[in-house]
Amino acid sequence: MNLRAWLDRRHPVLEYTALAASGLLYAIALKYFVFPAKVILTGFEGVAAALAYFFKSDSLFMILYGISQAILVGFAFKKISKTFAIRTALSVGMVLVALPLLPEMKMADAHDERLILVLFGGILSGLAKALALRLRGSTGDEDILGAWFAMKYLKPVGSIAVISAAISCVFGLVLEYFSSGKIEPVINTLMYTAIFIFTGAETLNNFFRKFKLVMITAFGKEPDKIGRAITKAAPHRTFTIQGGTGGYSAEPLHLVRTIVTHEELPEILDAIEQDCPEAFHIHHDIEGVSRSYYIKPIG
Repeated sequence: MNLRAWLDRRHPVLEYTALAASGLLYAIALKYFVFPAKVILTGFEGVAAALAYFFKSDSLFMILYGISQAILVGFAFKKISKTFAIRTALSVGMVLVALPLLPEMKMADAHDERLILVLFGGILSGLAKALALRLRGSTGDEDILGAWFAMKYLKPVGSIAVISAAISCVFGLVLEYFSSGKIEPVINTLMYTAIFIFTGAETLNNFFRKFKLVMITAFGKEPDKIGRAITKAAPHRTFTIQGGTGGYSAEPLHLVRTIVTHEELPEILDAIEQDCPEAFHIHHDIEGVSRSYYIKPIG
């Protein structure tokens, strides 16, 4: 059973508690790992962080971050869904509340152990983003645009982080050069920022697989039974039946194929194994699916 289904079966309050926890986890990643390492974040929060580093002002980040996220939540309300926007606002609100309240701690030396800070920051921020997205919300910023692009173009949500990083990274590196007047710190920051961005994006894509597609092929003598198992687990999905002949037995059999998301995969496989235990099935990741393919909205 996936995380969202587990929460839904118990109490909606648990969903909102988990969303608040995603915001808290993201705030922890920022305060104890990202900011000490002075890496450049992605999107609008990356611009806010770069300006905060340049002017040495934590409050400047809070102000710019709050304004940009409010605009993006409004975009989510209009372009994605009301539910997604409200849940995103809850997670972002927790970030804004938690950042100034979290106690000051030194997790590692920002100079000698910068790589450790960057790696842990990327992993924690990726986990926070994945948790929020699986609960039909987000931690804001490029995740909102990522959710919109993913729904429109069927691309993994984490991919948009790499794209949005280009603008904020260039902006931050220019400020870094103005601040130090040397090229070496700029190159150093670029390397660590690249590690942070790709670590976070890979973590997100591995734990939030809604927009990754997979093809299931089931072999059996009762194709209608297999088809009913698929539609029972995912009523909005269809399937294709293809006739064949067993190479060893020379008996007629059928191949039943369907394309589903990784999010839907476990329940469909469970349904096939429960209703058609004699059927043999395989599945593999696929790409290049038509944009007309339907995926339920995040919100």
